[in-house]
Amino acid sequence: MTALPVSDYSEDLGRQARAASVLMARSSAALRNLALRHLAALLRGNLAALQVDNALDLEKARATGLAGPLLDRLRLTAKDLETCALGCEQLAAMPDVIGEISGLRQQPSGIRVGQMRVPVGVFGMIFESRPNVTVEASSLSIKSGNACILRGGSEAIESNKALARLVQQALAESGLPQDAVQLVQVTDRSVVDQLISMPQYIDLIIPRGGKGLIEHISRSARVPVIKHLDGNCHVYVDDPCDIEMAIRVADNAKTQKYSPCNAMESLLVARAVAADFLPRIGAVYAAKGVQMRCDAQSAALLSQLPGADVQSASEQDWFEEYLAPIVSIRVVDALEQAIAHINRYSSHHTDAIITRDHMHAQTFLREVDSASVMVNASTRFADGFEYGLGAEIGISTDKFHARGPVGIEGLTSLKYVVLGNGELRA
Repeated sequence: MTALPVSDYSEDLGRQARAASVLMARSSAALRNLALRHLAALLRGNLAALQVDNALDLEKARATGLAGPLLDRLRLTAKDLETCALGCEQLAAMPDVIGEISGLRQQPSGIRVGQMRVPVGVFGMIFESRPNVTVEASSLSIKSGNACILRGGSEAIESNKALARLVQQALAESGLPQDAVQLVQVTDRSVVDQLISMPQYIDLIIPRGGKGLIEHISRSARVPVIKHLDGNCHVYVDDPCDIEMAIRVADNAKTQKYSPCNAMESLLVARAVAADFLPRIGAVYAAKGVQMRCDAQSAALLSQLPGADVQSASEQDWFEEYLAPIVSIRVVDALEQAIAHINRYSSHHTDAIITRDHMHAQTFLREVDSASVMVNASTRFADGFEYGLGAEIGISTDKFHARGPVGIEGLTSLKYVVLGNGELRA
């Protein structure tokens, strides 16, 4: 804990991050990759100790009545830590994009003009619950040659501190500035307002958490923000489709894990396949305790299933991100109505179509206005690691700078470079 006033403490974090960002920007790719591989080894070598710290957070969270989906996000399993370690190694193996010059063109004047990819500088990451974000954000920051300040939720403070210590150890032992990754060590919420108001030190803010947090930061920040508010993801079961595939995908997208933002919340079904598909997926959901909030047509096909919890959907249900064993279900006429529904109610995060029709698939890809659009795959794949980015800093539903899972390139900028040989403008 720090004895400094919050404003002074935040100022120190910013100043240290800015100084470290200069060193990171000029560091070699080999050194950054060494730090990432070292971090992967430290994560694997400290598994038991990390889970002890995580257990302290879980115990406190249960005592304060934290909801089930949030407890699930807070838990740091051996699988989670191995995924983090693999993400570090995947990043280390990826090509270095910093300093890369693209689009170099000869102009009539004789100069050549292109663009160079450079680090953003310093980004602030404000997140809730999931301690693995500490590693994901740190590893992406290291790979992209940035510095970062991380502010996790108070519910995960012990887990985040333990992980941040390993990150700083990996940096220092690899010859990089340990202040390139700093974790806010206090739980005072006023630190957030300080961080989002320091454009002299911080170039970008990335909030990752509940809608209230993200709305507050978007409204109040004096620093550019990359964000998404909700994860109301859809699966549309088309006519024609492979019914067996549709059942597997709709099951996985909803029930593989309920708490992530890429879990399916709304299921749309073409009228021509509804009588065949809905009773079968409904039986799967009933067996797993998933409540189904239905329009009249889907309710008629599902309400007689043994053990099925079928409720009437309200208008709000079509907008809802449940993060729970609840799904909204609607029968639509065909593709055009499905796309219209998604573009109206979706949070523009991730939406999928299950179809055998190539033209339907292409129309869906073109016309659904979301950050990730999928054909014949579970929405649960909308993830930086699964996309081969090594990790993700978050998922952006904005349309500028970065969209979808934000990896290395989302943490960089482009500047113009001009190469000449004494040319003068006439």
